[in-house]
Amino acid sequence: MARAENDTWDLASSVGATATMVAAARAVASRSEDALIEDPFAEPLVRSVGIDFFTRLASGELNLADLDTGGPNGDSPTDMSRFGDWMAARTRFFDDFFLDATASGIRQAVILASGLDARGYRLSWPTDMVLFEIDQPDVITFKTSTLAKLRAHPTAELKTVAVDLRHDWPAALADAGFEAGRPTAWIAEGLLGYLPPDAQDRLLDQISELSPAGSRLAAEGVPAHQDRDHEEVRQRMQDSTERWRSHGFDIDFSELAFLGDRAEIVGYLAGHGWTVDAIRANDLLKRYGLATLDDELGFADVVYATATR
Repeated sequence: MARAENDTWDLASSVGATATMVAAARAVASRSEDALIEDPFAEPLVRSVGIDFFTRLASGELNLADLDTGGPNGDSPTDMSRFGDWMAARTRFFDDFFLDATASGIRQAVILASGLDARGYRLSWPTDMVLFEIDQPDVITFKTSTLAKLRAHPTAELKTVAVDLRHDWPAALADAGFEAGRPTAWIAEGLLGYLPPDAQDRLLDQISELSPAGSRLAAEGVPAHQDRDHEEVRQRMQDSTERWRSHGFDIDFSELAFLGDRAEIVGYLAGHGWTVDAIRANDLLKRYGLATLDDELGFADVVYATATR
């Protein structure tokens, strides 16, 4: 089903299912030889969501090569083995961002659209760290209750904020104890592409308003596709996930993202008082010793930005 202005979801449907997909990829990456990341919570969280395809993927029951449209050495980012590499590199990028931010003395952090992100449980945080997670109420409730059943304990002072980012999340964040005068580390991982262009700008504006000097932000910026036929892009997205649907996962990713002209985040943040460094997806993969992407959908043009004030 195509996105609507006030649509909602859980972790088995619509945008929520992408959080489960990424958690499954983290489970796969955590099992690999010379793993870039370690996420012991990914597989049990995916299993609890109950999507059979992702459960079998996270547990290792499915052979990744069997899912690759380009064969075992395919280079499409929608091939599961390449997608797993990409998500491993992405996860490591944001993990390293938080480690660097806390090493600089920052003690307040916010994860926007946290989904099944378990950084509040698996990273080693300073003892006086305060971490806020923002997501839709059903998502927050599911993850919190599932991790409690696993007897997992946060490694920071973790405060959940159950609010839709399309609503007044800054007020909800303040109600949860967020201190706007303190330098803060923010991440927007796997989020901006699921926001309309104006909502992306609004979110970055709100983050900027809440970020005093010394704050940091890491964000994943998606290509605009402004010079491409949007229907052609959608068709390619549908075609590229056909193998996934043949294994029983029938979410149409072409209906979840918002295509069209949008602000390029490096320039946008620079214009709002941030000093920005950025690295493209392929360079990030090279950084971690992984093969690069070669695709027609622009995934290789995804940008990972780190900004400071």
